[in-house]
Amino acid sequence: MRILLSGASGFIGSALRRVLEQEGHEVSALSRSAPADSSAVQWDPDSGELDPVALEGWDAVVHLAGEGIGDRRWNEAHKRRVRDSRIKGTTLLSRTLAKLDRPPAVLLSASAIGYYGDRGDEALTENAPAGGGFLAGVVQAWEESTAPARDSGIRVVTMRSGLVLDGGGGVLKRQLIPFRLGMGGRLGAGRQYWSWITLEDEVRAMQHLLDADVSGAVNLTAPTPVTNAEFTAVLGRVLSRPAFLSVPPVALEVVLGKEMATEMLFFSQRVVPSKLEGSGFRFRHPELESALRAVLGK
Repeated sequence: MRILLSGASGFIGSALRRVLEQEGHEVSALSRSAPADSSAVQWDPDSGELDPVALEGWDAVVHLAGEGIGDRRWNEAHKRRVRDSRIKGTTLLSRTLAKLDRPPAVLLSASAIGYYGDRGDEALTENAPAGGGFLAGVVQAWEESTAPARDSGIRVVTMRSGLVLDGGGGVLKRQLIPFRLGMGGRLGAGRQYWSWITLEDEVRAMQHLLDADVSGAVNLTAPTPVTNAEFTAVLGRVLSRPAFLSVPPVALEVVLGKEMATEMLFFSQRVVPSKLEGSGFRFRHPELESALRAVLGK
């Protein structure tokens, strides 16, 4: 299969590319920078530059590019970059694909469980309505940006990823230092649900979705979401470190700002992968403790 991949150098994209190439697929990057090889395709979503000729004849497009949401403290400028990087890029790509003579059969486009907002202990399948907040608004607009491709007959999947766990990057890597020092603990009361997936299963799910008869929103989360308190206790046990501390919300609000701390750390999202499992996908790491032991070599 010939696959065009945006975000190919990112945390998830680099892992996906490596696995796809190991399986014999031809993978090329859709990149903002000058192409590193002759097969790469350059684009500029901010200026609307994307050569449609370069998109002809690909079997699949996987679109993962976007400004990092948690890379820095939120302010209006950063929030605008987060929103624009997703909506401008996805709109440009989707509209261009829709006009091709030889479009891809499938477009897998990144999305996020931020779509659901703060939902307490409600079990959230893909049929659950959107929630409120900055991230929910961004994700709704992000997914809607794929409409031109979908309306042209391309099979479009918007992949609502949860917390992607791997010892080499992402949210887990940032947590390891305080936990290994015995300073780990729950955030606030710890009752908020965290929906997670290992990087290995994230990549495997994307591979599955390239061929599965599935379209629309798909939750990319393990079938066993846990509360933050449960996550903390399991991580401490896996690392053989105490994890009894509790970080007060006000402390995180001072560091991150109230909006960012609230939406990223205290919103509760108990997401279940209904469509993914219904399409025949089987998780390699469905339970948190075995998943953490696998990704941390424990």
